[in-house]
Amino acid sequence: MPEGKIIKALSGFYYVMDGEQIIQCRGRGVFRKQKVSPLVGDMVNFQAENPTDGYIMEIKERKNELVRPPIANVDQAILVFSAVEPDFSPGLLDRFLVLVESKSIAPIICISKVDLLDAPGLANIEKYAEHYRMIGYEVILTSSIEETGITDLMPFINGKTSVFAGQSGVGKSSLLNALDPELNIKTNEISSHLGRGKHTTRHVELINIGDGLIADTPGFSSLEFTELEAVELSDCFPEMREKSAECKFRGCMHVKEPKCAVKEAVQSGAIESYRYDHYLQFLEEIKDRKPRY
Repeated sequence: MPEGKIIKALSGFYYVMDGEQIIQCRGRGVFRKQKVSPLVGDMVNFQAENPTDGYIMEIKERKNELVRPPIANVDQAILVFSAVEPDFSPGLLDRFLVLVESKSIAPIICISKVDLLDAPGLANIEKYAEHYRMIGYEVILTSSIEETGITDLMPFINGKTSVFAGQSGVGKSSLLNALDPELNIKTNEISSHLGRGKHTTRHVELINIGDGLIADTPGFSSLEFTELEAVELSDCFPEMREKSAECKFRGCMHVKEPKCAVKEAVQSGAIESYRYDHYLQFLEEIKDRKPRY
């Protein structure tokens, strides 16, 4: 039975790439009964008498899976955040980082629209970029207009399946067009009245750029920690994960416990206070979350 990768899901159809051939498939009814949905990125077995009439017969085991955006088997997440329009938000960036860290997906931080910054604004963004680099993250400053940072991104894309994620209006489509001008993905200016992007990508699709596959995903503005438990949260902050081994108490939550190495690192400046503040905020959200039944 042939095997391929789902590269697009649209209107109940799944488009499976097998070599250079794309097969339009439907999912078997048994998947609905099992409450399993094929996802873009899934490796599948399929049957097809012709390129427009196939059926997915089996979904291979996934190494990871995201809910928003709905995609599986991702090697890395390229988190696109604009420097301005909308303004850079470290709090929202940390939400994205926690989500991808919890799925063991390598994040790359891409700060777009740096051409729109004045000198003080650029200095502020570079300060944040250095903070995240010190944690161990790759941070690339880009401008689709001036093509700044585009060549820096390509080595990370080649040979990988990447997801581009971020708010609407941060310039994901413009960045993809700069990486490969032949894509010609539709982009619109940000709506100043609403303060968010007028155009939102309508479906998830894996596209070839260089030697890699990239998912241009629907824009969204918030993330909820629906699958993450409170005890797991600090492991999604690499600098806290490293320091927590030095805490006096095993399972330290880094809130009120004595001799907490994480809190000491915050006080000494080894861990940025805004990162710790976001940790406390996310922890409260998880604790206040309604239980799932």
